[in-house]
Amino acid sequence: MPAWRSISLWMDQLADDLTARPSLEHDLDVDVVIVGAGYTGLWTAYYLKRHAPELSIAILEAQTAGFGASGRNGGWLMGNLLGEDRMLAGLSVEQRRQSYRLLHGIPDEVKQVIDREGIDCDYRKGGALFCAARYPEQASTLRQYLTALHAQGLNDADYRWLEPAELAQQLRIATPYGAIFTPHVATIQPAKLVRGLARAVERMGVKIFEQSPVTAWQPGHVRTAHAHVRARWVVPAVEGYANTLAPLGRYQLPVQSLIVATAPLPEAVWDEIGLSAGQAFSENSRQVTYGQRTHDNRLVFGARGGYQFGGRLRHDFNLTPAEIEVRRYLFTELFPALKDVHISHVWGGNLGMARRFQPHMLCDRPHGIALSGGYGGEGVGASHLGGRTLADLILQRDTLEVQQPWVLTAGGLNALKAWEPEPCRWLGYNAVIRSFVYEDQTLANPHAAPWRRGFARGLANVMEGFMQ
Repeated sequence: MPAWRSISLWMDQLADDLTARPSLEHDLDVDVVIVGAGYTGLWTAYYLKRHAPELSIAILEAQTAGFGASGRNGGWLMGNLLGEDRMLAGLSVEQRRQSYRLLHGIPDEVKQVIDREGIDCDYRKGGALFCAARYPEQASTLRQYLTALHAQGLNDADYRWLEPAELAQQLRIATPYGAIFTPHVATIQPAKLVRGLARAVERMGVKIFEQSPVTAWQPGHVRTAHAHVRARWVVPAVEGYANTLAPLGRYQLPVQSLIVATAPLPEAVWDEIGLSAGQAFSENSRQVTYGQRTHDNRLVFGARGGYQFGGRLRHDFNLTPAEIEVRRYLFTELFPALKDVHISHVWGGNLGMARRFQPHMLCDRPHGIALSGGYGGEGVGASHLGGRTLADLILQRDTLEVQQPWVLTAGGLNALKAWEPEPCRWLGYNAVIRSFVYEDQTLANPHAAPWRRGFARGLANVMEGFMQ
């Protein structure tokens, strides 16, 4: 059996023995075939069966449920979508209000499902703290972001500023400059959710075939090494593995996020740190740092990892000593007392990044193709919305979900923005990341000259704008 338990802390904690489901060995005719037993595929199957239980649905998974990002992520269940502010900016005030209600409701909608289906995934809705922690410019950036959110019609009930003293009531970090708090985030044990959801859809009559990688696909047809599936609808739910199903790799690039987890920390340490209500937290760096306190009192902490030339997938997530130490350095900057703490687990995963950092939910009805992706590292919640939306699009349900600006119903795959060819995207991506690292290193140095600090910020702003 493949070493699936070593994929992440989350998979290692599972009580089941990870025995693979049977692979597909015979031809099938179904209404819907879904490629990928991760969150997007499973949520799509779940809501299709909820609304149309008569549908025949098969899911083909190359490895096992939870092998991809669904079993490797940081455990944030966010009521957000990457780039939502840009996508909603052109709507009316009332339309924006409805869209934000839809997004912010994601954690509660998931809670209803896990309660109904009996999925124990350590769900805790404690909100999230976006912290300015290591240098004053972070506070300025966060305040500007808060002002922009309020200008879109949101208020302190959705996002509010915490002065350092208020922040300390929830999280105590070195050199705090304040934070934005939002209640619209929950933390979960992600592998328990994806594995529990797989069992739930099986109870509803969905057939899941594992160790059945798809070798070719086109409208109405999907092939594996041993069988052929015919279906009215094909749903390629592969996210960070889009380059395995051409031509999807043109529209979603795999980038990596790398995570470490400490051994369980004593209660006295957590009394010093906080996070007693299941809050998630991030330090406001463009390197994308994030963390949570797990149900068994570990610190899980991650940061964006990189991009490989040609959009190649990374398969080896045995982190190098340098990759581990970067993450140790970042969390030690926040929590100096954890400098020598034992790191028990290290892992990472491939996630899908769409051009312009803009997620999409697409329905090509003439060709029977529906897909959702480009979540950019925020896929735990976004995939739930994606699955609900794809189900509604396939079933032609007139709902708020299908009326959103990220939903594309004309033009097929051509409606998606393609990434530039190599070496342009490799050079561009790495130039952007290097500018972010330079900014972070410069601003974290209290002795950096004002002109150097201004140059670092300006360069990072320009490069970030280039990617959008």
